[in-house]
Amino acid sequence: MDSLYQGVALGGRCDVMIGQENTQFAIAVPGRPKGHDIINSPERISMTEDKILIAVIGGGSPPTDTLNLAYMVGRELSRRGAILVCGGLKGVMEAACRGAKEGGGLTVGILPGSDPSEANPYVDIPISTGMGSARNIIVVKSAKAVIAINGAYGTLSEIGHALGEGIPVIGLKTWGLSIDNHIHQAIIHAQDPIDAVGKAFTAAEAVRSADDRGKH
Repeated sequence: MDSLYQGVALGGRCDVMIGQENTQFAIAVPGRPKGHDIINSPERISMTEDKILIAVIGGGSPPTDTLNLAYMVGRELSRRGAILVCGGLKGVMEAACRGAKEGGGLTVGILPGSDPSEANPYVDIPISTGMGSARNIIVVKSAKAVIAINGAYGTLSEIGHALGEGIPVIGLKTWGLSIDNHIHQAIIHAQDPIDAVGKAFTAAEAVRSADDRGKH
């Protein structure tokens, strides 16, 4: 089922329809801040299924090496043409968004609060939910695959939501899962940012193919 979220993008109103088949951004921009253009195009933008949405999740106060990993993941996602979705705040989220923006990509931040100005400066489309940590499920449900980088309990909850919904999770120095002292292989572990993004694309394409088969 499609969901409509409203936020503020680049100083204007932003209506975002996120669904299983496509994601559409309808943006009314009275005056884009210099250097923050999403696309040099009309004010209505449609991102259909040829653009894969990948979520990046992780802690808000990670060590420097984790921030570097997140930056490289964001940069590689933009290079491969993905739209980056995240929680929109600091830490891993900001580093990944910075990498994506410096690579020319598009970023979406699903914020826990009601103020779009809480978003980090590299979020193109901040979506204020006012839902607190309950917004975690929106972050992962908006994507075809999730890349988890390091992270605390909030990240663990997002991993759980994603796996419970059948959304593949790629782990980069993040949580491991075990059942009855036996390692559970639900999380697809990656060696480095390039490996993580590659596995995310492979997993996302598999999900999209399965979705397409389910329509026929």
